[in-house]
Amino acid sequence: MKSVGESMALGRTFQESFQKAVRSLETGHHGWGCEQVKELQWDWEQLKYGLRVPGPNRIYALYAAMKRGMSTEEIHELCDIDRWFLLQLRELLDVEGFLSITKLSELSKDDFYEVKKRGFSDKQISFATKSNEKDVRARRLALGVSPAYKRVDTCAAEFEANTPYMYSSYDDECEAAPSTRKKVLILGGGPNRIGQGIEFDYCCCHASFVLQDAGYETIMMNSNPETVSTDYDTSDRLYFEPLTVEDVLNVIDKERPDGIIVQFGGQTPLNLALPIEQYLDEFKPMAASGEGLVRIWGTSPASIDAAEDREKFNVMLDELKIKQPQGGIAKSDEDALAIAGKVGYPVLVRPSYVLGGRAMEIVYSDDKLKHYLETAVEVDPERPVLVDKYLADACEIDVDSLTDSKGSVVIGGIMEHIEQAGVHSGDSACSLPTETVSPACLSIIRSWTSKLAKRLGVCGLMNCQYAITPAGEVYLLEANPRASRTVPFVSKAIGHPLAKYAALLMSGKSLRDIGFIQEVIPRHVSVKEAVLPFEKFQGCDVVLGPEMRSTGEVMGIDFKFPMAFAKAQIAANQKLPLVGTVFLSLSDFTKPSLPAIANGFIELGFTIVATTGTASLLKMEGIPVERVLKLHEGRPHAGDMIANGQIQLMVIANSGDALDQIDGRKLRRMALAYKIPIITTVAGALATVQAIKSMKKDSLKMIPLQDFFNTQESEGTTQELQAASIC
Repeated sequence: MKSVGESMALGRTFQESFQKAVRSLETGHHGWGCEQVKELQWDWEQLKYGLRVPGPNRIYALYAAMKRGMSTEEIHELCDIDRWFLLQLRELLDVEGFLSITKLSELSKDDFYEVKKRGFSDKQISFATKSNEKDVRARRLALGVSPAYKRVDTCAAEFEANTPYMYSSYDDECEAAPSTRKKVLILGGGPNRIGQGIEFDYCCCHASFVLQDAGYETIMMNSNPETVSTDYDTSDRLYFEPLTVEDVLNVIDKERPDGIIVQFGGQTPLNLALPIEQYLDEFKPMAASGEGLVRIWGTSPASIDAAEDREKFNVMLDELKIKQPQGGIAKSDEDALAIAGKVGYPVLVRPSYVLGGRAMEIVYSDDKLKHYLETAVEVDPERPVLVDKYLADACEIDVDSLTDSKGSVVIGGIMEHIEQAGVHSGDSACSLPTETVSPACLSIIRSWTSKLAKRLGVCGLMNCQYAITPAGEVYLLEANPRASRTVPFVSKAIGHPLAKYAALLMSGKSLRDIGFIQEVIPRHVSVKEAVLPFEKFQGCDVVLGPEMRSTGEVMGIDFKFPMAFAKAQIAANQKLPLVGTVFLSLSDFTKPSLPAIANGFIELGFTIVATTGTASLLKMEGIPVERVLKLHEGRPHAGDMIANGQIQLMVIANSGDALDQIDGRKLRRMALAYKIPIITTVAGALATVQAIKSMKKDSLKMIPLQDFFNTQESEGTTQELQAASIC
């Protein structure tokens, strides 16, 4: 198994459910068909291969094959999909053919019903009829064609089921029966994926629970069957629907909630915020409760857009005198090269408007940048690329904060990343409270976070990421006025449910009303560590970088950082050895840290082995080391030592050169195959030294969670409690 998430759709027919499931995946497809898929350009052999070999895009190869005239029988012989399914899909293609020769104005009410019963979205209809989605929606509603909502029979027809667990279809009878209570619609995160997972579902569930307690009827809308938010008893009402503009507006029209929450579900509902607000501004629907208009709660979509739009955000930071790394926005390859030449290499390049660091990379030369622009992204004015100076050896900081509608701000938690800046925050281990950050830098971070939250008009949660250079200079990397993936971790670390607090703030409460008026810095230490799926993806390199790869996370808690870090490593299945041999191989970029790492392991009784360059440097420092051959230098080499069980721990950084792509990659994959703990960053290696030292000195102790929060006055456990009051 390689998938990290899934979507689910309900309908009255297979065709309807299949189309809804496809658009629920949020991969850029609005259903099956009525689009220009890349598979239509494939030659016949490539298309046959796409049908023969199972893959995530085989259903689009199927569409291309049918579109280009391949018979149902030939397709069946190639893919072995049952003929019944193939005939159902071919009927969808026939409907597309009908739409493509019909003008939008010629579609009758009956035509719309027949098309919509087969799951076609307004977006698909607009493509086929060469119109736009808004016109399709207007025409459909003018003809009186809107979805009816059916209830899932949770009682298996034994007796009447009143469970408000609903899905849309197109027929005459609607079972939704919306109430006139005060209510709020919470938009979920859709299918789990790298960069957007259950941490956002946690926020949605907590919002539902606390708003129910506050007297609101809560309505959840999501398409993910794996999550707690789609349990029918998590909210008062559940709509199991794709998270698209069309489907959300349909639910808004049916329910007319007092408020809509978009900042808890990750990037998915944020992408819908502006179209939803435009619809609300244009049509001004009244809430079913009769208490005002339907509106988006919390931070306004305009503020969310300002934080994501680099040009708007740069202007704002200049006004607030908040420093950020030098860089620019490239709308062409030439722009990117010019910006990199101006700020100097290395640079961090990434597309704008992404979550999870997709296609983000650190590049060190013009050639590497050209290769990135040719292979990773397409650059044009509509899809600009951000090019920023990479802050080498900087420490990265994550901050979660809460802001109420009156502009009061309280820091929820400040986390220090253990890996250096450049490793995606979702893949980096982090510590709360911070361990090495100076009070002066923390003061700047608190001040900037408060100023930015007020300037953006945040109401609810905001996450900021900072970098601190070795010289102590603080830079803002990005700000996201929404729930972040760190909210569950911070909430558990400090003992305060931040997502619940944020939901109450969005409903109109103040920070003083909910009793959260100062930052909590616990006496214990919490460490978050990422769980990485490298074993599932053969050949994938295990080096951490700016593109997120983790599919989960664990948490270790103790009264001291080293033991908390050790617990987190053990929980993440990184079994740290207490004796044995450590293999060291660092790049030229990271070799200044080599003596500290090597001495740390030697003091713990480990033997050091290293390849030629690393071994020579260690010998110059007077550190005992045994030289081992690289894979291409002959036998016995480092790979043989791994296979023979002679290495217990590996610290191996990526140099980025062609040889490392061969030798280094193979060694890292071998370590994974032989279950040898592998560390790919300097900071991770230094933290591991501390953790092993702590484990050798003291045995692991299982401490009840309550003890961490009931011993805040204990002496000698950790640093003095600090508190930053409401701003």
